[in-house]
Amino acid sequence: MSFTAASLTALRVFREVAERGTFTAAAAGLGYTQSAVSRQIAALERAAGVPLLQRRHDGVRLTPAGRIVARRAAVVIDQIDATAKELAGLPDERATVRLGWFASAGAGLVPAALARLRHTHPGITVLGREAGTPALVRALRAGTVDLAVVASAPPYRPLDAETPALQVQVLIERSLRIAVPAEHPLARGDHIDAADLRGQSWIAGPRGDGGMGTWPGLDERPTVVHTVGDWLAKLHLVAAGCGITTVPAGLVPVAPPGVRILPVHGGPTEQRRTLLARMPGPLPEPVARLAETLRAVAVEPAGRSEG
Repeated sequence: MSFTAASLTALRVFREVAERGTFTAAAAGLGYTQSAVSRQIAALERAAGVPLLQRRHDGVRLTPAGRIVARRAAVVIDQIDATAKELAGLPDERATVRLGWFASAGAGLVPAALARLRHTHPGITVLGREAGTPALVRALRAGTVDLAVVASAPPYRPLDAETPALQVQVLIERSLRIAVPAEHPLARGDHIDAADLRGQSWIAGPRGDGGMGTWPGLDERPTVVHTVGDWLAKLHLVAAGCGITTVPAGLVPVAPPGVRILPVHGGPTEQRRTLLARMPGPLPEPVARLAETLRAVAVEPAGRSEG
């Protein structure tokens, strides 16, 4: 079978699998059964004549051939979608940029950058999505986002082991902080001593979601009283006196009444980086303008509190 026989549906399914990392997640995202996804991938691999995915216990990884197909499929699908919209009389989307970001970056850095971009380059449309860093890295590889604002923790390893290596720039590097109820004993000063974090009740993020919540340098097994994925919900639970939680400094401007967000003194410094990641190669002008705006906002005082 020739690869020219590959269907557009199979290419769309392949891109979804490449981005989401598992057949199950791709099926859920597309509204298909898992067996339907498997059939489409099998048909595409038969057409290509080589394996496109490496099946692993924790999901799938693109083979070298799969990376080529993912990159080309993104171009083909985008061109077909643009053609369909043009035929339907919808606006040209040549100035559209697809941006992904991790959760807390959406509280300050990203909105500030998008507001500025609308003022400086009103002809650029940004389509955004929030996801965890691993999902955003897969989306870059699959060609479904152009830029990704992602998080990194020490020892700051590469975002993945695939080739070519992603181009990554550090936007912000800042220490983690602790959110506590305003009436909590820990809220009385202008910082919290690390030793005073022992014995506290914590509001943590889902473990499999990579969500933070407990202090990484804690020298005891933390007592987690609530497991919550949404940052705003975590902060409102803190305001209600239900526990304390670890947060990036970028959430300081959006903390609800009744919450203090304080630095921690003593013990190892817990640094986190906010990165701008993309595939290597020349950037289209709209993508370059968005990247430039994100970098500019990040170095300003309000943006630099994001890390």
